[in-house]
Amino acid sequence: MKQVFQFFIFSIMLLWINTACGSDKSIIVAAEQPNEYLHLLVGKKVGLMVNHTSMVDSVHLLDFLLSQGVMVDKVFAVEHGFRGDAADGELIDHSIDHTTGIPIVSLYGSEKKANKNQMQGLDIVIFDMQDVGCRFYTYISSMHYMMEACAENDISFFVFDRPNPNGDYIAGPVLDMELKSFVGMHPIPIVHGCTVGELAQMINGENWLNDGIQCDLKVFKVKNYTHSCLYKLPINPSPNLPNHLSVRLYPSLCFFEATNVSIGRGTKFPFQVIGYPGSPVKEISFTPKSIPGMSNNPLHENILCHGIDLKDLNEVPPFTLEFFIRFFNYFENHDDFWKSRRWIDLLSGDKNFYQQINSGIDAQSIKAAWENGIQKYKHTRKKYLLYPDFE
Repeated sequence: MKQVFQFFIFSIMLLWINTACGSDKSIIVAAEQPNEYLHLLVGKKVGLMVNHTSMVDSVHLLDFLLSQGVMVDKVFAVEHGFRGDAADGELIDHSIDHTTGIPIVSLYGSEKKANKNQMQGLDIVIFDMQDVGCRFYTYISSMHYMMEACAENDISFFVFDRPNPNGDYIAGPVLDMELKSFVGMHPIPIVHGCTVGELAQMINGENWLNDGIQCDLKVFKVKNYTHSCLYKLPINPSPNLPNHLSVRLYPSLCFFEATNVSIGRGTKFPFQVIGYPGSPVKEISFTPKSIPGMSNNPLHENILCHGIDLKDLNEVPPFTLEFFIRFFNYFENHDDFWKSRRWIDLLSGDKNFYQQINSGIDAQSIKAAWENGIQKYKHTRKKYLLYPDFE
């Protein structure tokens, strides 16, 4: 069975060719171009929406700006925290940065949007975080709320752009806005093919902020990036995406979060295995454990799971449903496969997806149903591209 599955993967990979970005030094992210932005920060009171990925070479953006005399007033922390060491879904508290003494305002707790008092006195908010190009990755939802807060309080919003490691294709259903949530706030596909800077322009330009307001937006571009690049992140974007392979598999495996099948949370190789207790496939065995700062109380905690091992894949095909359908079919009672109907609706953004899977519709037919929405989205997306496209 392993040989058959490997052949299946290889066959798909033959249809998908990625172009590397070249040497690591060819990509220069916006934060590493201080001549483009420092003069705009002179005499301004600045807020930062940043995390552990917000680096200027080997120095954190916060430390770099302070060394240049910029008046940083506060840091806004989102999911996984300012230092990127909070587990998935773990609430973040207000605190003080122990290194600089600057207040850290949590926007991943009881509130996800900064209030008027938290925004008071700021002239500019800078967003600089490494995204992974998926609608349900919550950094872009936090960006949306900060854009709204800036618009409502007459504060400029700067995006220091970074490449999208899944920016070389577009896939998945366009969000049904009746399913809008923090894991899906915009009518975009699951794999949206935009950098955060391009997406910020789209959010502003398409009037997706509350009541159609717009913020004073300025995007600082990445040098030498195109959407044909296969960009490998220099820093892991969050605790459960520890390497390039997990980042590339993430769009295809995240649907399993709504099921009783583990994708390796609670192991050292999340988003690189698929399994559950009683699986008929025993290519790999693993036992999920609680890992502080990575995964608290993971699915099937302390229970031996069996399944398939994806860790040896050199490259991953674009968004695929084959993994999902294959494991669905392993369950004799399909109700046992699902953990949460509501969660699969929110992750997919498609009211029909749950029933399509239950009805045994094949992956090709499901994807075909998404195509009209994708084509309309591509037309909108073109208006906001900052870099050469993959097509």
